Amino acid sequence: MNLTTQYMGIELKNPVIIGANHLSARLSNLEKMEQNGAAGIVFKSLFEEQLHFENLMLGTAIEEYSEIHPEITSPAFDLDFSGPKEYIYQLKKARKALKNIPLFASLNAVYDESWVDYALKIEKTGVQGIELNFYTVPRPDDFYGMNPEDRQSSILHNLKQALKIPVAVKLSPYSNNMVGLVRKMDSLGANAFVLFNRFFQPDIDIEKETLHFPYNLSQEGDYKLSMRFAGMLYKNIDAQICASGGVFNGYDIAKLVMAGADATQITSVLYKNGLGSITQIINELTQWMESKGYSNLDAFKGKLSHHTTKDDFVYSRAQYLDLLLNSKEMNKYLPQPVNK
Repeated sequence: MNLTTQYMGIELKNPVIIGANHLSARLSNLEKMEQNGAAGIVFKSLFEEQLHFENLMLGTAIEEYSEIHPEITSPAFDLDFSGPKEYIYQLKKARKALKNIPLFASLNAVYDESWVDYALKIEKTGVQGIELNFYTVPRPDDFYGMNPEDRQSSILHNLKQALKIPVAVKLSPYSNNMVGLVRKMDSLGANAFVLFNRFFQPDIDIEKETLHFPYNLSQEGDYKLSMRFAGMLYKNIDAQICASGGVFNGYDIAKLVMAGADATQITSVLYKNGLGSITQIINELTQWMESKGYSNLDAFKGKLSHHTTKDDFVYSRAQYLDLLLNSKEMNKYLPQPVNK
């Protein structure tokens, strides 16, 4: 059974990529992920806010002791890059820990110059590619500045000019014109797209009357939005399509590939079911393919995409009209009358 596919133009032995998460921070976990069959791993994300916070904490600690010993105000290390250096060190160790599968970095910066600066440092670690984690929520002041999507496109353009390794773009599902944005970034040279980023949404504790941020993992079936856009983008862009969010078993992957995805990323299932679930997912995909007589992914990739089916009814707003007009489908969710 041939499960090979491509991500960022790099051949993978199967379509199961481990998405960026804190489990990858442990070398033992990386080794187990590879042993259990993962085709590639995205190392935990580097967030610029975290680096600034670490530097602030370090600077505060130095300031507290500055009057005790004046020499401590002139540390031997570079304060501005203490955070990134630690991340780069961990990334190098992770790269060495993996024997036969690629390691990808994940970057989320704030300032335009930081993207290129950090990306060039990451490239030197030997990772096979960088995933740009465009984690942006529009703010009130964005209405008066550059459109966030235009700014992201500008960042992608600058990085493609600076880097030699391939670049993937992980997007938020919140866009006025997702297909148009992907096509624009595809023309700028993005090697792959990850659909989609998952936000940790704030919640409100009504007893304490405070905001809090629960760590909500993806649920089974959350992949449907990714599947919709994979189906629309298949054969309409040059870059590879990677579906993410709510992928829990091999049958989910079969659906996503049939819609048009080249690869998938899994994360929540590892937290819920353990690292051994990687093997189970691959086995389920293989068994399904055998039952259908498929010997490779290309045999059914995009089989139910918009490009293949030409079915606007599935991948457009027409489905809503169908549900509204199909009273039988809607009525089954209503309480049924009781016969006396």
